[in-house]
Amino acid sequence: MRYLPNLGVLAAVWAAVVISPGPDFVATIHAATSRSRHAGLAVVAGIAIGTAIWATGALAGLALLLARASWLLDVVRVGGAVLLCWLGLRAIRHAGKPVAPDGAAAPSRPLRTGLLTDLANPKAALFWSSLFAALQPAHPPAWVQVASVVVVVAIAAAWYGLVAVAFSLAPVARVYRRGKRWLDYLTGGVFLALASRLATD
Repeated sequence: MRYLPNLGVLAAVWAAVVISPGPDFVATIHAATSRSRHAGLAVVAGIAIGTAIWATGALAGLALLLARASWLLDVVRVGGAVLLCWLGLRAIRHAGKPVAPDGAAAPSRPLRTGLLTDLANPKAALFWSSLFAALQPAHPPAWVQVASVVVVVAIAAAWYGLVAVAFSLAPVARVYRRGKRWLDYLTGGVFLALASRLATD
């Protein structure tokens, strides 16, 4: 029971971080509005898997590995920038096309988009390592580490799931369809800006 306050603080801090708009948020709303609620939730599933990978990797010492092998960090960083650039160009390329009907895309495609978008930022490993180091006691038992990963994944899934459902509602979808071209240009521009920032940071 003495570890519950640590988990509570972790949950509060991560909740404040996860609601800040970023690549995952953009990917979720784009899938939910341009495709369907199902596609948006598939992106959310990919994001949840990516969050679990980064958080588990941080607990296993991934940040230390990336810090010692700076070339590996650069490879992951450039790969993430290329991925975000590709997503941005794809959104811009499809800006003039009609909205795809529900179920037109295989479920694996939006799930893969969510997963790769979440994994695109190698600084996530450093973030998670810093967060766990600051908010967890020294040498916590295994169940605390497992619970920490479960908590952060659940919060990410809940928040982005809520976003996917909200942006797939009929009134929001109608607004998107009316301004699809410019909204897709905006989405693509955001991804390209994030890619540029990641590549040059």
